[in-house]
Amino acid sequence: MLENASVTPLSEYGEFGLIEVLTKNIQLKNKSSVLGVGDDAAIINTQNRLQVISKDLLIEGVHFDVRYFPLKHIGYKAIASNLSDIAAMNAKPEQVLVGIAVSSRYTVEAIEEIYQGMYLCCERYGVDMVGGDTTSSLSGLCISITVLGYADSKQIVKRSTANTHDLICVSGDLGAAYMGLLILEREKKVYLDNPNNQPDLEGFDYLLERQLKPEPRLDIVKALRENNILPTAMIDISDGLASEIIHICKNSKKGCCLYEDKIPIDTLTYDTAMDFQLIPSTIALSGGEDYELLFTIKQDDFEKIKQVKDVTVIGHITDENEGYHLITNDKKSIPIKAQGWDAYLNKDRIMP
Repeated sequence: MLENASVTPLSEYGEFGLIEVLTKNIQLKNKSSVLGVGDDAAIINTQNRLQVISKDLLIEGVHFDVRYFPLKHIGYKAIASNLSDIAAMNAKPEQVLVGIAVSSRYTVEAIEEIYQGMYLCCERYGVDMVGGDTTSSLSGLCISITVLGYADSKQIVKRSTANTHDLICVSGDLGAAYMGLLILEREKKVYLDNPNNQPDLEGFDYLLERQLKPEPRLDIVKALRENNILPTAMIDISDGLASEIIHICKNSKKGCCLYEDKIPIDTLTYDTAMDFQLIPSTIALSGGEDYELLFTIKQDDFEKIKQVKDVTVIGHITDENEGYHLITNDKKSIPIKAQGWDAYLNKDRIMP
């Protein structure tokens, strides 16, 4: 949080004064945004398109730790992770609603910094902030984001429509965000043991960025359309590759076969996982928070998908009775199990 600076307690502004400070520079960009902040409700013109809606909560101590998570990055990630849900439906996000609850230990300047991150993400992806709510909290920071997106009915992609023999594709590389989290947690522990120690983060920029400032893959959605590829099913990777492919298979009543040697893993992710004595492919399968897109396509689109940068074919869809399997580097077939982090069970995904 902000330190060694002139700060303003929330009590000096009150709820309405705070809202005015946070929203004074909002300018609407999308034609669908008829009325935004300042009235009892926003007005949206769907323009004869299907509206796609997603909502997520981010809770201090559950989804982020303010001891190492910069406030601006919290705001950016809150928006980005929700835009990723809209991208997973093959839709275009255009509006967001922001609800935020804060305790008295947060200053006006601290909340402004969170909103700066939100505005930065909205600006980058052409999204309007059209409303929301603020209130007090007795236990830290809570952020609620609702995103509104739009798509033609023929372009919507669900997770329940994969077909047998479809190719399984993934954007980007996997596991980097989780390794970034492990680096931050390691340095936090070192600091708590001895506050005089400085964090050793040199050389881990890519991993830290993937954890602190993820980017929704709206560029992949655009590239698929430009290459006339309509996925048969799609989901974003927030809980790990294993969990997400099982979601697609269960909803589609299908099985799958993934190939370990095809899973894209960045060199730094691989080397850092080995330093932590973790299996890199396990990190890619179960780490989560990559916010890449996992999707299936018809085999007829194989030549087209090769023209889309940053996409890898990693397996294929099978019949339901064949189950979910990973073909390892030594050609063994092992069952895929969902091991993503569960906030209710309070279980870590992977422990080094």
